[in-house]
Formats: sequence, C-alpha cells, structure tokens
Amino acid sequence: MDISVCMITFNNARTVEKALQSVAPWASEIIVVDSLSTDDTPGIVKKYTKNFEQRPWPGHSDQYNYCISKAKNEWVIFIDADEEISPELATEIQERIEKDQGSYDGYIIHRRTFYLGRWIMHGGWVPDYEIRLFKKSKGAFAGGLHANVKVKGRVGNLRNFYHHYNYKDIADQIETINKYSKIAATDMLKKGKRFSWIDLIFRPPFRFIKEYIIKRGFMDGMPGLVIAISTTYYVFIKYAKLWELEKGIKGKE
Repeated sequence: MDISVCMITFNNARTVEKALQSVAPWASEIIVVDSLSTDDTPGIVKKYTKNFEQRPWPGHSDQYNYCISKAKNEWVIFIDADEEISPELATEIQERIEKDQGSYDGYIIHRRTFYLGRWIMHGGWVPDYEIRLFKKSKGAFAGGLHANVKVKGRVGNLRNFYHHYNYKDIADQIETINKYSKIAATDMLKKGKRFSWIDLIFRPPFRFIKEYIIKRGFMDGMPGLVIAISTTYYVFIKYAKLWELEKGIKGKE
C-alpha cells in the first residue's frame, strides 16, 4: 500500500534529517511545506524529496491541511520535523494497512519523547498519542495551537511508538514556551475566555502536583522535575499573557 508522508517545517535543521531518514526507505512520497526557514532546512529536505514548497505561515490547521492536500495517495501519515518513525512502527504500519483491508479509516499512534538524555516514561508527557495515520478522504486537522486529526469513520490503534526529540536544551525549551504561551493566550481570547485570578493562582500549582506527583514525574529524575516546573511556568505565563492581551498592553516583539 502506497503511503504519503506529510511534514511541515520551520528552522528544523537540527532534527529534520533524522525524521526524513526514518521514512525515506518505505514512503511512496514525502511532501514538505516549509514556513520560510532561514536555516539549512530547505537544503536538507531537498536531498530527500522534490515535493518541497515554501509558504508563509497561516496557522497550524491551515498549514497541516494544505500539506495533506498535496498528497497523491489515499493513505497519509503526518510527522513533525523533530520526530522519527521507528523501524518497528514502519513495519507495523504496512502490515496493518494490508491486513485490515480498509476496515479502519485512521490509526492512533503512540509517541515517546527523548528529553535531557533519557526517554520520558512518566509525568505529563505520558501517555502521548493521537491519530497520525489516516485516509486522506476521511481525515483532516482541526483546532488551533494543539491542532489534531479528526477522522470520520473507524479508528484503530497501533502498538509501536514513534520518537520525539523536542528541545535542544532548556534555553530552547524556554524560548518555545514563550512563543506558544502567547499563541495559546490569543486563542483563549478569541474563544471568549477571560482572565481570572483564580486561574492564575491555582492552575499552575495544580498542574505541578498533577504531573510531578499524581502522574509520577519524579520517577524520571531531574528531567521529570524540569518538565513539571516548565509546564507549571507555561500555565502561569499563558494566563498572565491573557491578562496582558485583555488590558491591551503591548510589549516588544
């Protein structure tokens, strides 16, 4: 069964080659839509596919769905530029599509993250799964910052993992938190969510307790503690930025 691999990129020179190497041996085609990268991402991508296009960033769902629209095959799998498909998962994908004979319209795939030198097995990043493999005619991305695939039809579940290599270091993580917290605050404001002191005061510590204690993030050692603290900070700064947007306070970009 021919499968189209779809990917969006922006300044992913650090990780994109590993992602492409993990799909190149078995993908029928690889489609990459780049949001005007300023690093060597385009040069790396062009070594693996001719289906490369640069397009200004219109938002998560829009860019995802535009990339998928370029696929020539009915079955598509979407991976981010900081992920890779394990050999075990690649084999399972091909075997299940052939075995199931179209009885499913999409498949949930589980993700495992490598962070600060170890695989994360507990805490707020576990479990981590979503629909990534689906029929183009039955599925599409929906949502804002955390857009994911919605499938009209039956959804199966795959056993093997794909791998995630998200941050270069803690400084990179803080920079990402700053960027995405602003997007999240903007999304909340657009949906009619209003700032509340209760949210600002109580949600951050609750998130820490949930991820570090209830979900046993402490079992991942120092990386688990860093994840819990950084997530707590993300929640706090997201609501602080919502307050800032409501008040019309403009800072330096």
